[in-house]
Amino acid sequence: MPAVLLATRNAGKVREIRAIAAALPIIWHGLDELGPLPDAVESGATFAENARLKALHYARLTGLSTLADDSGLEVDALGGAPGVQSARFAGLPRDDAANNRKLIGLLAGVPAERRTARFRCALALAQAGRVVLETEGTFAGVICDAARGTNGFGYDPHFLVPELGLTAAELPSDEKNARSHRGQALRAMLVRLEAWYRAAGAWP
Repeated sequence: MPAVLLATRNAGKVREIRAIAAALPIIWHGLDELGPLPDAVESGATFAENARLKALHYARLTGLSTLADDSGLEVDALGGAPGVQSARFAGLPRDDAANNRKLIGLLAGVPAERRTARFRCALALAQAGRVVLETEGTFAGVICDAARGTNGFGYDPHFLVPELGLTAAELPSDEKNARSHRGQALRAMLVRLEAWYRAAGAWP
């Protein structure tokens, strides 16, 4: 059975990926299963560049096919920020609550119609020193001041899906996965990943 390393220590991301990919005969390993490893340097200017850097870094360290995600929030009124700095928006150590406080503070006085935003996700799969597959996904919404919901992480409680009147953190997990940037990117990746393993004669 194929084994793929998920290049993240974010438990929320691991949980979402495993749920979306549950029907496929793939063993998904998280970084925390492998003991201490040096972190990848996320020096890319885009989500896609950072996904490639992480996938190549951990594939080289472990010898495993490695799927890396880089994702974050782009807010139009902030010129696309926090963007690739989403996880570190308020500085280090990474702190979701501090990031959200900074986000809402910067949007003080900005009317609802100018609070358009999107989550963006880039995925890259690396093996044997090269990136072999890449996909992307986006999830559109608006930023609301009051945090709502507990079924999410990061900026989810402030990310309102207008047509539903719910934040990403208020959506049931299956509906969030069906709509989200990560869900879109991962479903596209899984189709390509199965075809890639079949072509290599490695699909069970």
